[in-house]
Amino acid sequence: MKPAPVSYHRASSVSDAVDLLTSLGEESKVIAGGQSLVPMMSFRLARPEHLVDITRIPGLDSIELTGSELTIGALATHQAVLESPVVRHSAGHELIARTMRHVGHLPIRTRGTVGGSIAHADGSAEWPLLAVLFGARVVAEGATGEREVPAEELFFGLYTTCLEPDEIVTRVIFPPAKGAAGFAEYGLRHGDFALAAAGVVLPSTEGATDARVVVSGAAPAPTRLPATEVAVAAAASDAALRQSVTTDLDELEVDDDYQRDLVTGMVIKAVKEARTR
Repeated sequence: MKPAPVSYHRASSVSDAVDLLTSLGEESKVIAGGQSLVPMMSFRLARPEHLVDITRIPGLDSIELTGSELTIGALATHQAVLESPVVRHSAGHELIARTMRHVGHLPIRTRGTVGGSIAHADGSAEWPLLAVLFGARVVAEGATGEREVPAEELFFGLYTTCLEPDEIVTRVIFPPAKGAAGFAEYGLRHGDFALAAAGVVLPSTEGATDARVVVSGAAPAPTRLPATEVAVAAAASDAALRQSVTTDLDELEVDDDYQRDLVTGMVIKAVKEARTR
């Protein structure tokens, strides 16, 4: 199929993009890399009347370390993050660069953007999971000004966020992981969408209770597993970890045995990777 007819608008600044979104209404969509939106338009799963192109807005592709926090601009590509020495050598952020190897294939990574993935909110994508895992803050700008949204409050469900129709993501702020971190995902082929994925951050110190475990494949949006976080903090065995994941998946009412096995396996694998760091 081909996309339905659509009007194209190019924004020259963030304020210009916001003005366009405000004037064009809810039938408008922001486009950056287009790696998710364009295929959906081709299958007519998405039929916006207007596209607001933000790719020419200067300054939105920066990758910077301010103190201990990593700020990634909305137009930074997955490949730019993968190759960035700032990310790769930043204590507490190395996992972000490593995880980018799982994102699609090279042509997708060189076009797809961080902000686009966050705003698109695909439940199987890596960036929403990473944002929740690191406790990131998503900065969005709209007609009423700029605001920061904690990642855990941003995602409502599959392709659904709390972003307003006139808002665009401008950057994402990642605090450092407090402990060693690991990530694992499973897809039918490398580069395919993950059927299940897990990110783990170990406790900051022995005896601390600040471990974090976030999974995709158990709910429409990235989800923390509280019982499993307690088990990870206690340095539990694989058997105990499996039981804690079972408890969390029961609470989430995940009934599919295959999906439960996938999620459990990814948690175990991510914990083992983190423990080797």
